[in-house]
Amino acid sequence: MEMKPPARRHRRTGPRFAFAAILLLILLGAGHAALWHIMAAQLEAGLATWVSLRRAGGWTVDHARPVRGGWPLAATLTLGAVRVEGGSATIPGGLAFTTDRVVLRVALPRIDRLLVEVPGPGRLRLGGTEFPFTADTFLATLPLEGNTPPREAEVAAERLRVGTAAGALEVAAARFTVAGSVSATEGEPALELSLTAEGVELPATPAGAAAFGRRIGALGAEVVLTGPVPPGRHPAARAEVWRDGGGTAELRALTLRWGPVGATAAATLALDEALQPMGAGTLRLSGAVQALEALAEAGLVTRR
Repeated sequence: MEMKPPARRHRRTGPRFAFAAILLLILLGAGHAALWHIMAAQLEAGLATWVSLRRAGGWTVDHARPVRGGWPLAATLTLGAVRVEGGSATIPGGLAFTTDRVVLRVALPRIDRLLVEVPGPGRLRLGGTEFPFTADTFLATLPLEGNTPPREAEVAAERLRVGTAAGALEVAAARFTVAGSVSATEGEPALELSLTAEGVELPATPAGAAAFGRRIGALGAEVVLTGPVPPGRHPAARAEVWRDGGGTAELRALTLRWGPVGATAAATLALDEALQPMGAGTLRLSGAVQALEALAEAGLVTRR
């Protein structure tokens, strides 16, 4: 005689499974919402700390009330009417930055990275010169490392347009990185700078560069300062201490592709007793004949 399992047990298993699945989804949703609120609160706290520190240092920092957003995959703070202005020991007249909107973002899964986006036009003033700018993409990336200032940063831009006294400068793509170490000793990198730019349209053809044209195909530079960089507000005194501590400036790579000219260079520089640069380097140049002809036609060098 064939035995059939009771059907009642199967009827109970289905509802139990569905209830467990619904409960799990509710718990996951609640946990995600709590994580989003924590991320947004940390963004606001970090912003408030940064503003307080800048104001304590004599800077002017103003912005509209932050607006939270970005749920569910990111936590964002949108700031309106942003103005940052202050003095600088290396820039006479100080600097100022203004824009209508800045978006601070922490996104899953990289919640250890802060993204700072400038989605609209802005103005940067260095000393007495002002540069209005806008870009299709303008994004800065900084690591979040607790209560310590970020040791590195990266800024990337696409189709960057900058207004200058000579006209509009346009860059198809650009990337700038900076990394520093306050504990660097002699021979160790204290500051590392890297810049790459592609498709640079100059406002006008510089004198003596008619053969090269207005468009620079590619430009890159990598600079490293070694040795301890001392604090202070007097550049000459800081440079003297840096020199005595064995500090050097290394141009590890400089690349240029401009019309018929291609160039690569590297150099190592230090400061002499009069705080003047001294050092040695190498330069490799292609298209040298065209370059010399252009410079000679402009009267910048003689044909001899």
